[in-house]
Amino acid sequence: MIVIENSRLRSAVKIAVPFMLIPLLVVLGATVFDEQRYLIVSIGVALLSLLLFAAGYEKKPTGSRRMVIVAVMTALCIAGRFIPFFKPVTAITVITAIYLGGEAGFLVGALSALLSNFYFGQGPWTPFQMIAWGMIGLLAGFLANPIKRHKWFMLVYGVLAGIVYSLVMDIWTVIWYDGSFRSELYLTAILTALPHTIMYSVSNFIFLWFMAKPFGEKLERIKIKYGI
Repeated sequence: MIVIENSRLRSAVKIAVPFMLIPLLVVLGATVFDEQRYLIVSIGVALLSLLLFAAGYEKKPTGSRRMVIVAVMTALCIAGRFIPFFKPVTAITVITAIYLGGEAGFLVGALSALLSNFYFGQGPWTPFQMIAWGMIGLLAGFLANPIKRHKWFMLVYGVLAGIVYSLVMDIWTVIWYDGSFRSELYLTAILTALPHTIMYSVSNFIFLWFMAKPFGEKLERIKIKYGI
């Protein structure tokens, strides 16, 4: 495992990677790079996500143990995408983030999109899925304390996460259709995708309602047992 020991460097990575480097790479991939290079962009996002994850811990043993749990949560996300209609990817990403940190949540969300799309189909949309689920996880980590304390706050966050995911993917839809971003087309895409957006939000609500407590209790026990 890579260890970033300098605290200032870790702080810089935590800001630059999710808010500057990854968004820039995704935008360049959609507007400048050849469309056939989407897999290179996706792998670039994955590597930057790993760098962000490495910036979230100080000691190598702690990071290695956390990485094992992240791998398990990612596998659960991938398996969850095979469930028809309702998919627990966002819920598992949020749960990971609030118990293991926003960096872990970002990595789970990003890797879940990349790895599951080797079955569901890779394409220029993959980096948008990666950044959408990743940022949902990262923000959940920032809001971990109120989310843990108030169940309804967590459920509202899940509903909003479904809306945010859809809004991000609608950006890709407009760029794919028109080759550039136009607000009128974006509004049309939002209205067209409304049934899917509602379904995303409802599924997040349901999965968080049933999964957050049992998953959270197990992750807390693992953290205590292995000193994470």
